[in-house]
Amino acid sequence: MSESKTLTSSLATPTPLPADLISVGHITGAYGVQGWVRIHPYSAEADALLHAKTWWLGKPEVRSEAPANVHDVEKLEAKRHGDDVVARLMGVVGRDAAEGLKGTVVQISRSHFPVLSNNEFYWLDLIGLAVENLQGESLGVVADLIDNGAHPILRVVQSNPVKVEINSAQEAEVVPAAAREYLIPFVERFVPNVDQQSKKITVDWGLDY
Repeated sequence: MSESKTLTSSLATPTPLPADLISVGHITGAYGVQGWVRIHPYSAEADALLHAKTWWLGKPEVRSEAPANVHDVEKLEAKRHGDDVVARLMGVVGRDAAEGLKGTVVQISRSHFPVLSNNEFYWLDLIGLAVENLQGESLGVVADLIDNGAHPILRVVQSNPVKVEINSAQEAEVVPAAAREYLIPFVERFVPNVDQQSKKITVDWGLDY
């Protein structure tokens, strides 16, 4: 009986998949010949790659699709390399093994992201927030952020834009319009306030800019 219990307890059990996984980048190939991999971060979440001890890997690399066959791997070492991150992972030995992970999505539990100081934000937490200017006019919502090297750029897109047209009966009619896009530098001069609790960003930006 005791032998049976020992055998049962020694069997490896799959690690439960966290419900708060966030895709933070994908592996672009091998780095060197010792089994290191190169990861391209999707945005400013490179710090999360360095901080988290456990990564979750899966394919495909298309961000709009949920990665399949996701499994966890222990990160042994990681460091920045230009705009990318390079890392050594448990069980990945040699260049061929590292190259075989090309295209794999790297996910990290949101709870493992490092805590930021005041006035610092993860890009993923800004996407979807409403954007208003100092006059209380709605510019839309944050659709994405762009890194131009000097500072991030908020890409704000109008939600459900409409316009007024005169129909064949010579009556005014409200119809859907093409969404207008605003590119706003994410610096204090143009973005004086970010209120994540109320899900709103205040910007010093005109509707006609």
